[in-house]
Amino acid sequence: QVQLVESGGGLVQAGGSLKLSCAASGDIFSINTMGWYRQAPGKQRELVATITRGGSTNYADAVKGRFTISRDNAKNTMSPLSLQMNSLKPEDTAVYYCNAILLRGLIHWGQGTQVTVSS
Repeated sequence: QVQLVESGGGLVQAGGSLKLSCAASGDIFSINTMGWYRQAPGKQRELVATITRGGSTNYADAVKGRFTISRDNAKNTMSPLSLQMNSLKPEDTAVYYCNAILLRGLIHWGQGTQVTVSS
Protein backbone atom coordinates (compact mmCIF):
# COMPACT_ATOMS: atom_id res chain seq x y z
CA GLN A 1 0.00 0.00 0.00
CA VAL A 2 1.06 3.55 -0.72
CA GLN A 3 -0.39 6.71 0.78
CA LEU A 4 -0.15 10.01 -1.09
CA VAL A 5 -0.58 13.49 0.37
CA GLU A 6 -0.56 16.57 -1.83
CA SER A 7 0.27 20.10 -0.73
CA GLY A 8 1.02 23.49 -2.23
CA GLY A 9 -2.25 24.40 -3.88
CA GLY A 10 -3.81 27.82 -3.53
CA LEU A 11 -4.98 30.96 -5.24
CA VAL A 12 -2.69 32.76 -7.69
CA GLN A 13 -3.09 35.42 -10.35
CA ALA A 14 -2.70 34.60 -14.01
CA GLY A 15 0.96 34.56 -14.96
CA GLY A 16 2.03 33.50 -11.50
CA SER A 17 3.63 30.32 -10.22
CA LEU A 18 2.87 27.56 -7.75
CA LYS A 19 4.73 24.44 -6.71
CA LEU A 20 2.83 21.32 -5.75
CA SER A 21 4.33 18.52 -3.70
CA CYS A 22 3.25 14.95 -3.14
CA ALA A 23 4.62 12.97 -0.23
CA ALA A 24 4.40 9.21 -0.55
CA SER A 25 4.60 6.78 2.34
CA GLY A 26 4.31 3.05 2.72
CA ASP A 27 5.68 0.76 0.03
CA ILE A 28 7.43 3.59 -1.83
CA PHE A 29 10.15 1.39 -3.30
CA SER A 30 7.47 -0.42 -5.29
CA ILE A 31 6.46 2.75 -7.13
CA ASN A 32 7.27 2.64 -10.83
CA THR A 33 5.57 5.77 -12.14
CA MET A 34 4.13 8.87 -10.51
CA GLY A 35 2.14 11.64 -12.01
CA TRP A 36 -0.12 14.61 -11.64
CA TYR A 37 -3.66 14.71 -12.93
CA ARG A 38 -6.26 17.44 -12.66
CA GLN A 39 -10.00 17.75 -12.72
CA ALA A 40 -11.82 20.98 -13.42
CA PRO A 41 -15.50 21.45 -12.50
CA GLY A 42 -17.73 19.60 -14.93
CA LYS A 43 -14.81 17.97 -16.71
CA GLN A 44 -13.13 14.60 -16.63
CA ARG A 45 -9.87 14.03 -14.83
CA GLU A 46 -6.97 14.54 -17.22
CA LEU A 47 -3.27 13.83 -17.26
CA VAL A 48 -0.94 16.72 -16.52
CA ALA A 49 2.47 15.05 -16.32
CA THR A 50 4.10 11.77 -15.40
CA ILE A 51 7.59 10.62 -14.49
CA THR A 52 9.00 7.11 -14.34
CA ARG A 53 11.53 5.65 -11.96
CA GLY A 54 14.05 5.97 -14.77
CA GLY A 55 13.33 9.68 -15.08
CA SER A 56 11.34 9.70 -18.31
CA THR A 57 8.72 12.43 -18.35
CA ASN A 58 5.51 13.00 -20.25
CA TYR A 59 3.44 16.19 -20.37
CA ALA A 60 0.04 17.15 -21.63
CA ASP A 61 0.28 19.52 -24.56
CA ALA A 62 -1.58 22.18 -22.57
CA VAL A 63 1.21 22.44 -19.98
CA LYS A 64 4.36 21.78 -22.01
CA GLY A 65 6.93 24.49 -21.48
CA ARG A 66 5.14 25.82 -18.39
CA PHE A 67 5.05 22.91 -15.93
CA THR A 68 7.93 20.74 -14.73
CA ILE A 69 7.56 17.43 -12.92
CA SER A 70 10.38 16.09 -10.77
CA ARG A 71 11.09 13.58 -8.03
CA ASP A 72 13.73 13.09 -5.37
CA ASN A 73 16.80 11.53 -6.98
CA ALA A 74 19.09 11.63 -3.97
CA LYS A 75 17.13 9.10 -1.96
CA ASN A 76 16.52 6.81 -4.93
CA THR A 77 12.81 7.03 -4.35
CA MET A 78 9.98 8.68 -6.17
CA SER A 79 9.05 10.82 -3.18
CA PRO A 80 8.57 13.65 -2.79
CA LEU A 81 7.09 14.33 -6.18
CA SER A 82 6.89 17.95 -7.29
CA LEU A 83 5.12 19.93 -9.96
CA GLN A 84 6.47 23.40 -10.67
CA MET A 85 3.79 25.41 -12.44
CA ASN A 86 4.76 28.66 -14.13
CA SER A 87 2.86 31.10 -16.33
CA LEU A 88 -0.41 29.86 -14.88
CA LYS A 89 -3.62 30.49 -16.78
CA PRO A 90 -7.23 30.59 -15.56
CA GLU A 91 -7.82 27.36 -17.48
CA ASP A 92 -5.31 25.65 -15.18
CA THR A 93 -7.84 25.99 -12.36
CA ALA A 94 -8.65 22.50 -11.09
CA VAL A 95 -8.17 20.03 -8.30
CA TYR A 96 -4.74 18.48 -8.81
CA TYR A 97 -4.24 14.84 -7.86
CA CYS A 98 -1.05 12.90 -7.26
CA ASN A 99 -0.95 9.37 -8.67
CA ALA A 100 1.35 6.42 -8.14
CA ILE A 101 1.52 3.22 -10.15
CA LEU A 102 3.28 0.32 -8.48
CA LEU A 103 5.47 -2.25 -10.22
CA ARG A 104 2.69 -4.83 -9.87
CA GLY A 105 0.16 -2.49 -11.47
CA LEU A 106 -1.74 -1.19 -8.46
CA ILE A 107 -2.77 2.47 -8.72
CA HIS A 108 -3.02 4.87 -5.81
CA TRP A 109 -4.41 8.41 -5.66
CA GLY A 110 -4.05 11.29 -3.28
CA GLN A 111 -6.95 13.36 -2.00
CA GLY A 112 -6.18 16.32 -4.25
CA THR A 113 -5.25 19.95 -3.79
CA GLN A 114 -7.12 22.92 -5.22
CA VAL A 115 -5.38 25.29 -7.61
CA THR A 116 -7.26 28.45 -8.55
CA VAL A 117 -5.90 30.92 -11.08
CA SER A 118 -7.63 34.27 -11.23
CA SER A 119 -7.71 36.40 -14.36
